[in-house]
Amino acid sequence: MRGTTPALLLLLLATPAMAQQNFDTIQVRSQALGGGVYMLTGAGGNLGLSVGDDAVFLVDDQFAPLTPKILAAIAAITPKPVRFVFNTHWHGDHTGGNENLGKAGALIVAHENVRKRMSTEQFVQAFNQRVPPSPKGALPVVTFTDGVSFHINGDSLVATHVAPAHTDGDAIVHFAKANVIHMGDLFVSAGLPFVDRSSGGTNAGIVAAADRALAMADDQTKIIPGHGRLADKARLRMWRDALVALHARMRQEIAAGKTVEEVLALKITEPYAREFPGGHERFLRTLYAELSGK
Repeated sequence: MRGTTPALLLLLLATPAMAQQNFDTIQVRSQALGGGVYMLTGAGGNLGLSVGDDAVFLVDDQFAPLTPKILAAIAAITPKPVRFVFNTHWHGDHTGGNENLGKAGALIVAHENVRKRMSTEQFVQAFNQRVPPSPKGALPVVTFTDGVSFHINGDSLVATHVAPAHTDGDAIVHFAKANVIHMGDLFVSAGLPFVDRSSGGTNAGIVAAADRALAMADDQTKIIPGHGRLADKARLRMWRDALVALHARMRQEIAAGKTVEEVLALKITEPYAREFPGGHERFLRTLYAELSGK
């Protein structure tokens, strides 16, 4: 797949077997975003962190072998233990540390579809990959349907489930007072989105989720993407507009009778290769399948 290296595949979707890779050289770094909120990066999905007088709240937790490094990075900020872990969706590069953190006393929270998918074997068609059920200790303990709010650390952390997009269990987390939004893999600032159609995801939902986040944001909002560098409203809008343009072009080519291979040969994502270099072929194949009904 164009723009999809083995390393990127590891970042986008991890199974327990993949998580046995060597993480010794990975460094977990923190970036202060203001209002007691931080973005942590390592290997896997970007983490969101809220610290303060009440509790340590962590959004996503990457891979199990990285838990000690994640906890060390948090300990450099606050001596308090992690009390809450929120999963933005079920993929292993965002939930791999659940079992470790749950055993350490954290309460794991996610949309009900996250628990459902983690509880049973999954098949990710895009990678022709079977993912076994997660251990019981890794499963979310608290689940929700539409949304849930956490009133801690002098802020309101509002999690909102969106229509099927990256998967059918995605949620946006808005740190309201700090003016930070964590989007999980609803937004990938380093490339075009991966839509896991076998997990109920839709390309139309990705655009709708971007619109939802844009409505929450102002020009000072810091936006944590699932992968890639920290972004803002302007970059999210640029990404969203690129997707809308590509959706329209794909509909045009499908109406003209083009096959997916013929569309790929047209290189219609080339104008966006510099700003969003990753995942082009994968994105086009899933978009073609969705819009053509094939």
